[in-house]
Amino acid sequence: MADYNFSLDPLIVSKVETKHRKIVTAIPAPGTKDILLRLGKVESRSMHGQLPLVWDKAEGFNIFDKFGNCWIDFTSGIFFSNVGHSNPRITKALKNAIDKPLIGCYAYPNSIRADYLEKLIDFAGNSFEKGFLLSAGTETTEAAIKLMRLNGIKEGKKKLGIICIENNWHGRTLGAQMLSSNVPQKEWIGYQDQDIHYIPFPYPWNLGEKSGSQFLLDGITELENKGINISTDICGFMLETFQGWGAVFYPSDYVQGIRKLSSENNILLTFDEMQAGFGRTGKAFGYEHYEVEADLICCGKGMGGGVPLSGVLGKKEVMDLPEIGNMSSTHSANPLVCSAGIAVIEEIKENCLLDESSKKGKVLFSELNNIKDLYPENISYVLGKGLIFALIFTKQDGTADVHTPSKISELCMQKGLLVVHTGRESIKIGPPLNISESALYEGIGVLKESIQKILE
Repeated sequence: MADYNFSLDPLIVSKVETKHRKIVTAIPAPGTKDILLRLGKVESRSMHGQLPLVWDKAEGFNIFDKFGNCWIDFTSGIFFSNVGHSNPRITKALKNAIDKPLIGCYAYPNSIRADYLEKLIDFAGNSFEKGFLLSAGTETTEAAIKLMRLNGIKEGKKKLGIICIENNWHGRTLGAQMLSSNVPQKEWIGYQDQDIHYIPFPYPWNLGEKSGSQFLLDGITELENKGINISTDICGFMLETFQGWGAVFYPSDYVQGIRKLSSENNILLTFDEMQAGFGRTGKAFGYEHYEVEADLICCGKGMGGGVPLSGVLGKKEVMDLPEIGNMSSTHSANPLVCSAGIAVIEEIKENCLLDESSKKGKVLFSELNNIKDLYPENISYVLGKGLIFALIFTKQDGTADVHTPSKISELCMQKGLLVVHTGRESIKIGPPLNISESALYEGIGVLKESIQKILE
């Protein structure tokens, strides 16, 4: 991630008052710096680095501070609020759970958990029969590693290898970071699991004339040349459904080739659906775009609509591999989060948010490409599906431009729009699925104005 320090000192900016935005103070708002300095004294700095905006409340597709400013949110709170911030259905479900009262019950059964898992499995479709609920996305990655390797033992594999895709990201805990090819990020571990392997990601700028299936074959051949036997040494593939920083999807034939290899060699194919799940891409889960079946999916973020809820889903013969008590969690699957999870699924279904995501995604794709066409020397790609897109920025010499997106993100904030600041050569856009069409167009207009001012 590139170093870019957002100014904490209030800057006088133009006042804004539209149907969906309001900027009435200097930005960052007065008092923001004080709160950030207070946090800096008592909180690990690893939590810092976001745009300097102190949230006071969030509703629907808007974020508010206590000084009267209001932003259109093109980040969905970094993709947890698929059904909108402070969704009334979720709020009501949480209040009902608290009023019961039953907040936590360890792993003891409760009827809400049964209700939720039944709805979740039905929502996920015929490929899945059981789930294991957790609190954070990275926990589901750890659980998936365990399940893939337990299945490898059952299948009599000589080694318990897992093949990952270079530059994919799966979380910050030990196993999750081992699945990442980012060496500096995992130096703290002190060693690397020798049975975790990497093959190249098929970026559109690296494919050249190759098909996705040929690109995959080249990567697998390189592994085999290192002495790795796909049939006996590999128990799992782990794929981030799309590469997060740039909403970069794989060519379908690349993933279909992995599915074929997995089926032929008793390998479990797992998708990390943290950002892609629960309607974000216009389908219930993003892997469906590749027209394959998944053996396991790891879910989180939009799954709980703002409360800490995550989970792994799969067939019962895989999900039941851990012995009783061998894979459990103290706070996960509590009545509060399960109530929220039910509300999320009901909201998606009753308001046809899969269709909304797909329909609005077509608008977003078209409008972003119009912006790209204005600046072909600065914006090289528009990538994504549904309501998750990224603009990829390049310098005149074709190398990655990591600073311009940060400047644009900061200017957008000053104008009443929040976009995802990746710290890389990308700006990501992912509003709640129930954003109004007028707010979507208004936000796109602000983004276009900001890009124009920074680039021109």
